[in-house]
Amino acid sequence: MEEQVITTEEVKTTEVATPVAPARVERNDRGDRGGRDRGGRGRRPAQRRGERAKPEFDQKIVSLRRVTRVMAGGRRFSFSVAIVAGNRKGMVGVGQGKATDTPLAIEKAFRDARKNMITVNTTKTMSIPHDVEAKYASSWVKIRPAKGKGVLAGSSVRTVLELAGLKEIGAKLLSRSKNHANNAYAAVKALKQLEGTKLRSYDK
Repeated sequence: MEEQVITTEEVKTTEVATPVAPARVERNDRGDRGGRDRGGRGRRPAQRRGERAKPEFDQKIVSLRRVTRVMAGGRRFSFSVAIVAGNRKGMVGVGQGKATDTPLAIEKAFRDARKNMITVNTTKTMSIPHDVEAKYASSWVKIRPAKGKGVLAGSSVRTVLELAGLKEIGAKLLSRSKNHANNAYAAVKALKQLEGTKLRSYDK
């Protein structure tokens, strides 16, 4: 039996080498040589925005009026805003602002409230040591401690007491005035009378 001898010249290779694409390496905008493959255009990862810092003072609008002035050329409109601002830790104030648009009037009122802010002389339970009352314009308010009853008040006086952080306290309007701004001013005027009060050791 004869053996067939196959030489290397008679063998024909049919393998085809597949072209390999070179790796695509891009540089970032700053020209760093990090060698990071972004692939395509490559977008930077979106940065998370930091959370907004909580404002120092809370604010609440107690009065918003549109004022009209009749001039030679016609009527001119503006907005008058009254705001109560406080940190709920014993500081509270009332302010008013007037402008041709509402956001600007609110900003002016808030600045005025911070300018006229008072610090309430409170007890350990965030109440007041004794009864106080005050009159502002036609508004007359009386404020007194109410142990174990929360906040008993209405109108804008309640807003003043809440933003001041007071608890176990009651207020009563002794006048018939419906002017919310004047009621708030009367409440702040009454609380301001506590500045000269010396608290006893068991009240602190």
